[in-house]
Amino acid sequence: MCGRYALFRWSPAFAALPGFPADQQPHWNLAPNGQVLMLRAGESGPQAATARWGLTPAWLEDLSRTPAHARAETLAEQPMFREPFRQRRALLPANGFYEWRGAARKRPYWMTNGDSLMYFAALWEVYPVGGHEYLSVALITQEAATLRRPLILGEHEQALWLSADTPSEQLRALLAKPQVALRERALATLVNDPKLDAPECLTPA
Repeated sequence: MCGRYALFRWSPAFAALPGFPADQQPHWNLAPNGQVLMLRAGESGPQAATARWGLTPAWLEDLSRTPAHARAETLAEQPMFREPFRQRRALLPANGFYEWRGAARKRPYWMTNGDSLMYFAALWEVYPVGGHEYLSVALITQEAATLRRPLILGEHEQALWLSADTPSEQLRALLAKPQVALRERALATLVNDPKLDAPECLTPA
């Protein structure tokens, strides 16, 4: 399961997107329940916003049960994800994500597609509290051998995912698309500490 990812480098054009936070900081160790940057459809294209990583619909009473992930193969039918899938789709930009593998002692690996940003398919929700509306998001995962990886979308697929006009058949096809080929690098265990949010997370093994 993709439980951590990083967003520490982006282009000036990306930072110029509407809604991009002026105080956006680089992060090497983003984890569930933290604040992450997401993209959703705006009037003239994608717009950025900050959201809590853990989907929180307005009807949810137990805030300890906010899913960080939605399984690609079942989300269209599950009550928690059905409506966001139809109406509130998003992207999570990342430089890469972490994957732990092994039996007795798991080794962290850094997974990327090169130097460019990756975009993970996601769903977003609004949770009203005291007259304010807070955004939340869940990352969509696909099966990958014995693991689950983020659903990574290419440029054309990103536009389809965010568009309100994309037919449900095309959206379901995106959920079932083949895994993207990724580069990987074995890491030291520094990233195992969820409190560490620094370049040292990427220290090679």
